Amino acid sequence: MSGRDAILSRIRNAVNASDDEDDPRRVAVSARLDFPPRGVIPARGQLGHDGRIELFSKMAEKAAATVDHAASAADVPALVSAYLRKRNLGARLRMGSDRRLRAIPWVDERTLQVMIGPTEGSDEVTVSHALGAIAETGTLALASGRDNPTTLNLLSEHHIVVVDAADIAGDMETVLDSLREGYGKGHMPRTLNFITGPSRSGDIEQTLLLGAHGPRALHVIVVGGKGG
Repeated sequence: MSGRDAILSRIRNAVNASDDEDDPRRVAVSARLDFPPRGVIPARGQLGHDGRIELFSKMAEKAAATVDHAASAADVPALVSAYLRKRNLGARLRMGSDRRLRAIPWVDERTLQVMIGPTEGSDEVTVSHALGAIAETGTLALASGRDNPTTLNLLSEHHIVVVDAADIAGDMETVLDSLREGYGKGHMPRTLNFITGPSRSGDIEQTLLLGAHGPRALHVIVVGGKGG
């Protein structure tokens, strides 16, 4: 018996499960996967295109993130350079192999040094591309994988996230629907990270500390803008 089989056997014994009950359970699980239940969806995020962008930006800034708007992806390098200069950061960044990021004309900003691949923690600035965002909370959704390694979300001091305006949804349920549609049944990413603002903690003497468990600064660049 493998370790997996041993663990599952103990669970079955603990809940007094029998073989006769397996078929109904399988049917119930299959039905839930085929028709995922939807939670209560607040009305706040149910807005038009421009309204979702405005609300997302407002909520992200309320959560201590900074937000820029780019008319097109070609404007992203200049905005990134401006962010780095304003904070006296080096012109070096690391990103994954996301095709949308790779298509951005980084060479237009000649001072930028762009590294590709996951970080081991020595990179001060990392760049990711979000698969979507949630307007009602100012939250970004990032799927793990070679395109956007999760280490980029967690190990740098400054995390810059690019998100397409068209991918800003009103609520989490819509983002999850897009994820299922994009990946297909049985092909979900290993991890889906929801990020709202920079890392923070108030555990020690109830004093807010940024960067406690991850980046101390989150900068979002919305590509497409209002009316895009």
